[in-house]
Amino acid sequence: MRPVVVLGSLNMDLTLAVDRLPQAGETVLGGALRTTPGGKGANQAVAARRLGAAVRMVGRVGADAFGQSLRRGLAAEGIVSDSVTVDPRSPTGAALILVDPQGENQIAVAPGANGAVDGADVERALAALASDGVLVLQLEIPLTAVAAALTAPRPAGAIAVVNAAPATRELDPLLDRIDVLVVNESEAARLSDTAGAGRSGAHQAGARLRQRGVATVVITLGAGGAVVVDAEGPRWEPAPTVRAVDATAAGDAFVGALAAGLAAGRRPRDLLAFANAAGAVAATRPGAQVSLPGLHDLRELVDTSWAQA
Repeated sequence: MRPVVVLGSLNMDLTLAVDRLPQAGETVLGGALRTTPGGKGANQAVAARRLGAAVRMVGRVGADAFGQSLRRGLAAEGIVSDSVTVDPRSPTGAALILVDPQGENQIAVAPGANGAVDGADVERALAALASDGVLVLQLEIPLTAVAAALTAPRPAGAIAVVNAAPATRELDPLLDRIDVLVVNESEAARLSDTAGAGRSGAHQAGARLRQRGVATVVITLGAGGAVVVDAEGPRWEPAPTVRAVDATAAGDAFVGALAAGLAAGRRPRDLLAFANAAGAVAATRPGAQVSLPGLHDLRELVDTSWAQA
């Protein structure tokens, strides 16, 4: 299996369950506050690792208790984390998450040390990337670092996967450097200047983004499944029906599963069912990294025999 290198964010998540998400200016009371490891980069690294990939995490944490805890957690998962730098000038990133009974959430992030990721971190990530490796990026680190990683020479055959979250049009000049772009409906609409919804909207957004240079576009539709648009055209795959309790890391589970599948040599269009199943299982559990599934969790939903070869 090819190696997966994740260059991205590491956060400590502070999660509060509430009866309903607050409106602007409103205060709501919640239950017990949960402190769990998160950050889109670290979540995706853990997701890929639990689904069988060999993973290296590259990023930054602060010289504080949260940072120590996050590094220990990665090591416990079997993720190579010696490229997670301790930044003495910034605190570890943190996310404040509100979750309602239907599993919908509101999230605000304090980047902390994630905002200090720079060219040195990019060099570490690229140095670890093999000729057949998979590089996974998100946008919770500075766009300058993402741009450096995408524009620098990378080993022939290496695949660059970008989860454009949070979405920004500043990514436009880099679209032709992306092999696989993963976005949700709203992110796809923002990046493509389209307003369609559902499968037809995803087809339109994917086609527009391919015109702008992306090789393969994957658009997640939540309970509506996912769409891939590549050189062979659009393809839709439904999601399993589950009882969602917390969607916090469902998207990260999807991206991690996609990365693990790419590392196993499979094409994005053939990985939608696998990635949908990972996202669905994650949504049935509270928390971020603690909710991410292993292969054994997906066997009742999808064929995983290829991932164990």
